[in-house]
Amino acid sequence: MAELDDNKALVRRFIGEIFERGNEAAVDELAAEEFELHALPSSGDGREDMRRAIERVHGGLADVEFTIEDMVAEGNRVAVRLRSSATHTGTFMGMPATGKHYSIEEIHLFRIDDGKVAEHWHQMDQMGLMKQLGAAPGS
Repeated sequence: MAELDDNKALVRRFIGEIFERGNEAAVDELAAEEFELHALPSSGDGREDMRRAIERVHGGLADVEFTIEDMVAEGNRVAVRLRSSATHTGTFMGMPATGKHYSIEEIHLFRIDDGKVAEHWHQMDQMGLMKQLGAAPGS
């Protein structure tokens, strides 16, 4: 049970430090050397891909917040359902700033190896995001 609690604590810290605060230094501390980021195009260096993602996200969004709603751990996997929100203040996903705030649900799956995040998968409500930013029909 302690290992599952440790894995969940690591994932909470990963979400807070990397996703929410955009702390690039935390990438090397929390992600394994062979880290694989499955939700984004890969350069072959998962840690560097994560740092570039941080730059893109935090360059285009302000007031970034992640609220964990459910977390389930089994073996070396941790699944998280969360709500992310932010204000669109710069270029993000190819869109110039709109000044709009969004809030969407996301699902993340992490594989833990030797006390570090080894793999990450991610699904998000991209249509809901685009609607809230005014970039999709029905917005």
